[in-house]
Amino acid sequence: MINVLFFGQLREQLKTDKLSLDTVPNVKALKILLVQRGIIWQEFLASDSILVAVNQTISSDQTVLSDGDEIAFFPPVTGG
Repeated sequence: MINVLFFGQLREQLKTDKLSLDTVPNVKALKILLVQRGIIWQEFLASDSILVAVNQTISSDQTVLSDGDEIAFFPPVTGG
């Protein structure tokens, strides 16, 4: 199992803050799995500005996932 966390506006838009899912090969496969949940999920994953971290390290679609990993999706940090 992997634990998927959502922060900031994503948590509000998706109406969930975490999911536990069967392990998938990589971040890209996880995104494909999440897109199947509906239009809101498709919209948020289509954004190039969404950041993803695996075990608290910024990651890419090619990052390999393993059982027990924590994957976090969050909007980019802005500030002045």
